[in-house]
Amino acid sequence: MTEKGKLYLVPAPLDFGCDVQAPLQDALPLGTLQAAAGITHWICENAKSARAYLKRIDAVAPLAAPLQAQAIQELPREVHKKGDHAGQFDARPLLAAALEGHDIGLLSEAGMPAVADPGSSVARAAHDLGIAVVPLTGPVSLLLALAASGLNGQNFAFVGYLPQDAVERQTRIRELEALALKTGQTQLFIETPYRNAALLQALIQTLQHNTRLAVARGLTLATAHVRSETVKSWRAKAQATTDERLPAVFAIGR
Repeated sequence: MTEKGKLYLVPAPLDFGCDVQAPLQDALPLGTLQAAAGITHWICENAKSARAYLKRIDAVAPLAAPLQAQAIQELPREVHKKGDHAGQFDARPLLAAALEGHDIGLLSEAGMPAVADPGSSVARAAHDLGIAVVPLTGPVSLLLALAASGLNGQNFAFVGYLPQDAVERQTRIRELEALALKTGQTQLFIETPYRNAALLQALIQTLQHNTRLAVARGLTLATAHVRSETVKSWRAKAQATTDERLPAVFAIGR
């Protein structure tokens, strides 16, 4: 009987889409890069960016097979749009190679797959098929932002994206603030970089003046910046801006 391969959750650097990319070994342990270099079967969000990442890995730890020989499968587009955590997408067919004895790498565009990104359905399917799931060490923007924020790291929640509609977004901000102030639970959320400035202004205008707001931008990059102050302080200083090219994590609490 063929021994099953493993599913490796392979983290990616947080510089996806940024103008300047730092050396991989500055953000990821050598052991993670070496483990990734040995994998020849992949499940990812986008094959083009996956190949670009593998090319960067190859410069540090030579790949076990050339780029053109790597077997790369993309998650369906509906998984990107609707998420894959509700159990509606059956990822088991994507893991056929693991049942044949091949290790498979699960990869997202940035950070840890299945955390604020698609991939949970693949990990769940692996468990259902008796395939070992191995998370590799690498950056997770949510935890880096939380640790640097000074907010409650013992009780926190990641709530994804806020509504784009201004009225709905304001209502959601007030709901999250009420929860944070009542329970002490830090509320973490993200936005597409080009909408960061609009979200920041909405937060400053909507939140109570004693609520603490933290914004962590460009984490792990040379231009990384974390600011955590009361909303009153945010309002008192020069108009807040965010670099629309940099990913950011937002957090509110007390």
